[in-house]
Amino acid sequence: MNVFEFWEDKINFFIVTELCTGGELFDRIVESGCFNEQMACSTMKALISAIVYCHKYNIVHRDLKPENLLYESRDANSNLKVIDWGSSRKYNPNIPMTKSKGTPYYIAPEVLKGTYNEKCDIWSLGVIMYIMLCGYPPFNGKSKKDILKAVSKGSYTYSHEDWDNISNEAKDLINELLNKDYKKRITGEEALNHPWIKKFK
Repeated sequence: MNVFEFWEDKINFFIVTELCTGGELFDRIVESGCFNEQMACSTMKALISAIVYCHKYNIVHRDLKPENLLYESRDANSNLKVIDWGSSRKYNPNIPMTKSKGTPYYIAPEVLKGTYNEKCDIWSLGVIMYIMLCGYPPFNGKSKKDILKAVSKGSYTYSHEDWDNISNEAKDLINELLNKDYKKRITGEEALNHPWIKKFK
């Protein structure tokens, strides 16, 4: 998101950014119920590309979720912007991060354990992709405690009713993004070269 101006007083920083009138990705998922694969793929390409760019400069977001993704306009092909960088930081690739940051549905299991790297963003992208294709999160619960317990366990399913018409390539990418072992989890660059991402132009 472009920043046009900023200033500060004794208490606050004020930042003037571009105006995005298209609403959140969350709203579009709610409106449609779920995305078809072509629409989901287009969205994932944009998100992965943004995170690859950030990771290239050793910046991790740490709170990726549909509510933090805004469309420039209501146009169907509108650009998507990543917002809310309050949890982001510059990281050293050789030093694990330890401070717990993120939102229960989207937080990576290794973050809960207190030792993680930039691939926590990749996990969040996997959760977002799963939600786009079926309309609900892979890790759920009746309370925050239950949700975090499900995340820590890292197990999810593809119900026949909702996933029978979803391609195996899509499921394979989700599996790569949601690999519980973050050391073996796919990188952003590898995700951009996945067959599912290349399947749709």
